[in-house]
Amino acid sequence: MIVLSESTEQIESSASASENKLMTEAAQLLGCKVYYIPRDFERCGTAENALWHIPNYPKVTAGIWIGYIPEFERYKAIYYAALAKGIKLLNTPLEHQTALEFDLFYPHLKGLIPESLVIASTNECIEAGELLGFPVFVKGAVQSIKMQGWESCVANNQQELVRLTELLLKLKDRSRGRVIVRKLVKLWHKRLAPNGFPMGREFRCFLYNQQILKYGYYWDGQDDLSKLSKTEEMQVLQLAVLASECLGVPYIAIDVGQLESGEWIVIETADAQFAGLSHIPALELWNKLKDIYY
Repeated sequence: MIVLSESTEQIESSASASENKLMTEAAQLLGCKVYYIPRDFERCGTAENALWHIPNYPKVTAGIWIGYIPEFERYKAIYYAALAKGIKLLNTPLEHQTALEFDLFYPHLKGLIPESLVIASTNECIEAGELLGFPVFVKGAVQSIKMQGWESCVANNQQELVRLTELLLKLKDRSRGRVIVRKLVKLWHKRLAPNGFPMGREFRCFLYNQQILKYGYYWDGQDDLSKLSKTEEMQVLQLAVLASECLGVPYIAIDVGQLESGEWIVIETADAQFAGLSHIPALELWNKLKDIYY
């Protein structure tokens, strides 16, 4: 397994930077060959220059990218530059985009995920509100802004929906020009995050070729809801496998949550190369990944 890592020796305080470092170290400990790459093309100019130090592999070898969610054009450029050297990332550009962008994976997961609409302007807010009814959950095609609290994700009326839509459309890295308006569902929870966001009973599952690698509770800290019975575990993992079969993306992270009614639903999906670990030990995940070959 070849690893392309954006982790650096510079001290960074973000959770993503810490996790990138942890994942990189785990891969090295288990014998994976790691090559460091820059976070952008600002200095190197092209993907080929970013990978100049990586040798050509005579036999196509599996590769994983550890880093921050890239713009789609950057992912595509790195993917093909690596492929030219005999390194094939686990997800093609289309698979990466399908796993990451809500409006691309949503059509495959209807019935497993809350009803949602995709809008690209504030002009569409009236119709979206009328069709789904308030309150609604609002996020970008790639990410929400839930770190800013419940009010940054939930619109109770048209005015709030317009405000959140305007905000998300300005955040190109999170919305990529599209905003997702979805029916607000109530997840079973016992805790609130410091910013007031309900910490719903949610689990992140990592899968490769529709097989569960590892799964873990989504939220940090101790929580009684993190414990699953055998029946609940089976329900969570079966739903994650079903969702992965519907999508057909090789390396994927799928978040599964439990409603107050007890029903399990898919919350969202992601390219697992760029997904946070939640409670999953990095070494345990990499122990599953290191033997993937083409």
